[in-house]
Amino acid sequence: MAGLMAKKILVVDDSALMRRVICDIINSDERFQVSDTAPNGLEAFDLLSRNRYDAVVLDVNMPKMGGLQLLEELRKYRIPARVMMASTDTREGAKTTLDALELGALDFIHKPDSAIDCHVDSFKERLLNTLEAVADSRLPVFSPIPPAVERQKAAQRMADLTQRLPGRPAGSKIVAIASSTGGPKALQSVIPLLPAGLNAPVLLVQHMPKGFTASLAERLNDMSMLSVREAQEGDELQNGVVYVAMGGMHMNVKSSGGRYTIHYSDEPSREGVKPCANYMYESLADSRFDEIVCVVMTGMGADGTEGIKNLEARKKVHVIAQNQDSCVVYGMPKSVVNSGLSDQVVPLDQIAQEIAVCVGVRA
Repeated sequence: MAGLMAKKILVVDDSALMRRVICDIINSDERFQVSDTAPNGLEAFDLLSRNRYDAVVLDVNMPKMGGLQLLEELRKYRIPARVMMASTDTREGAKTTLDALELGALDFIHKPDSAIDCHVDSFKERLLNTLEAVADSRLPVFSPIPPAVERQKAAQRMADLTQRLPGRPAGSKIVAIASSTGGPKALQSVIPLLPAGLNAPVLLVQHMPKGFTASLAERLNDMSMLSVREAQEGDELQNGVVYVAMGGMHMNVKSSGGRYTIHYSDEPSREGVKPCANYMYESLADSRFDEIVCVVMTGMGADGTEGIKNLEARKKVHVIAQNQDSCVVYGMPKSVVNSGLSDQVVPLDQIAQEIAVCVGVRA
């Protein structure tokens, strides 16, 4: 019976050995069954044109047609597919992975350099957990990112609107965002729409391994009116700056003499992730911010819920959760909503506006 219910998977990789290893891992779990394999994007495109799969595991560099080109063709011909990239951890690999996520891939795993390393339990667990999230996710919406001029106009309109709002409470505030599966693309509909004069610093934990978060920060910075950077140890928080947590470490905020600085810690993974947003939220419990605006966006699991719950016991918080219809994976926001922590549940395209309204914009 379990075999009948197993989700159908397509594995695309030009290495016969790597295909075999990945197929063995997937088929070892009764939730999944590899229905087909392909050695390049061209053959995968043919299969995807004729069949439906619950998820696709896609390599990047392949002969005849690579992973990015396949995603472009799927978008061009409006062929829906839930795609998980198998990516290398080089700087160029990180850039390519972000390109893939913009083109409709839903998540990625770092593929080891050798097939032998694929047999490590941590890789198997990560592969299967990510595959489950992708297979259960909503199909990607082929929505283009607005051009720079439109983003700037939208951010300026938001600034003008916010400055006209009456009776906004004074005081120091901070924004703390958590996102995971679907986050890198979704963040492009939030961060670039925030006005340059945002009256608060912004902390961002996006579940990504080391090496990928610097590329994410660079890309968001290129698109945004405010400054976006990968947070470094000892960075002093400033209004109108977005601090992206470094992959592979937990980002905390330390306060001393009215100054707030970034501090990284190397505790084990929590909620199965590193960085974990729970640590970020809890580190703000001793801060003197008058209000902490917590934003929980698309992602699998429940990261953020426990941290916000612990933070709320000590500080005034305002929690914005992304709504189900606009999430790739409605896991993290669902957990926050079901725990009764959310003050607002809004679609993705309204999150930036709600952040700006909460914290204000400098005239």
